[in-house]
Amino acid sequence: MADPEALGFEHMGLDPRLLQAVADLGWSRPTLIQEKAIPLALEGKDLLARARTGSGKTAAYAIPVLQLLLHRKATGPAVEQAVRGLVLVPTKELARQARSMIQQLAAYCARDIRVADVSAAEDSASQRAVLMEKPDIVVGTPLRILNHLQQDNLVLRDSLELLVLDEADLLFSFGFEEELKSLLCHLPRIYQAFLMSATFNEDVQALKELVLHNPVTLKLQESQLPGPDQLQQFQVVCQTEEDKFLLLYALLKLSLIRGKSLLFVNTLERSYRLRLFLEQFSIPTCVLNGELPLCSRASDPEAGVARGIDFHHVSAVLNFDLPPTPEAYIHRAGRTARADNPGMVLTFVLPTEQSHLGTIEELLSGENGAPVLLPYQFRMEEIEGFRYRCRDAMRSVTKQAIREARLKEIKEELLHSERLKTYFEDNPRDLQLLRHDLPLHPAVVKPHLGHVPDYLVPPALRGLVHPHKKRKKLASKKVKKAKTQNPLRSFGHRKERSRPTAVPS
Repeated sequence: MADPEALGFEHMGLDPRLLQAVADLGWSRPTLIQEKAIPLALEGKDLLARARTGSGKTAAYAIPVLQLLLHRKATGPAVEQAVRGLVLVPTKELARQARSMIQQLAAYCARDIRVADVSAAEDSASQRAVLMEKPDIVVGTPLRILNHLQQDNLVLRDSLELLVLDEADLLFSFGFEEELKSLLCHLPRIYQAFLMSATFNEDVQALKELVLHNPVTLKLQESQLPGPDQLQQFQVVCQTEEDKFLLLYALLKLSLIRGKSLLFVNTLERSYRLRLFLEQFSIPTCVLNGELPLCSRASDPEAGVARGIDFHHVSAVLNFDLPPTPEAYIHRAGRTARADNPGMVLTFVLPTEQSHLGTIEELLSGENGAPVLLPYQFRMEEIEGFRYRCRDAMRSVTKQAIREARLKEIKEELLHSERLKTYFEDNPRDLQLLRHDLPLHPAVVKPHLGHVPDYLVPPALRGLVHPHKKRKKLASKKVKKAKTQNPLRSFGHRKERSRPTAVPS
């Protein structure tokens, strides 16, 4: 229920153009973090704010940054155009999202406020030209911002007024500590700073001491994840590694989990093992690979997976491997149940990991101590008939197959790389050798594994699931194309909102 005394956007003294943009976005009321942070930021205070992923943190700093810059241009003395706002984020994908949100909010004042994203390393030349125009706000990762500062493409010492560190708890953990400390040497002594984070940890405390001056701390009294009415969280104990693969196969192939799912593992090798395993059963899968650039729908060290990728309408997050820290669990779980959409998190746990899971649950439970991760009621004996198929698929996924799968993706990236296009034009023999290299065979796919005979379906689910039912064919040409498409490209906005299926008894 809304707080009757809550401050609406129209009572915050915002520029009419910002209010119009907010209305266009369909925001009738500010979220809790926006309601608390925006007035304090407009008073000129430094902020240290904790709010969960998906709570509206980006707009909570973007609105005051735009308002302060617009007010300065409208009322202050005429000054030379310069970069006055800097937004630092840990990933390139987050940089794109931040820039997009700022541009949407600045839709009616685009002539007065210009925004630039300089997070992509491959666009250095074009970024230099953009920075020469001196946009009002620059968004980027610490590494890219530091590179531009060192090359004098960006000068902030005499102009910067507003600094934002978004997803601050990830900036150090993503390896940007040295870059941040070097970057701060290029900034003026006085500026207003906002530090936004999903969690408060030692890294956030260190950043606070580095960049904030007498900040107001907003530790909002809200769960770090949505409540059980929106986000269902389960745990399932698997006795062996094989049981984890078996259960995942059954859940996906029997459509017990529907819609788009994100599967998290703890190593890149595991991600390829899982992809090749699922492909044995004709389950479309793609790896977010740190070895490949984001344009290949993968992620590099600056485009992290645990947080930083904002897919729309993810129905389920599956922690195939237990998250290493409670914070990692929160970041993973934050990929689903975004805004008002429902979602589910299912965490696979081995018996030896249960004590670590208890640590995670203790943080999630908060003061009331109520259990958050409910047991996922699933009778493993009902899917024993699938075990021989599971073992057959697991045997096909060898270390050599994993190695060749990784090499195949890298080879495809080389062949289609825009950055290497000029090189291959000058060295056609290298391109010919690459194209005619020995074909790679990541794993032998056995077609019969893609079909599930009715007699293997658990009796309780017969008639409810149709594992071999083909998807509707919209057009024969489109279906053929869809088979070769990267499944991640289908993470788009859809009007329908499908709730995760009920837990089988």
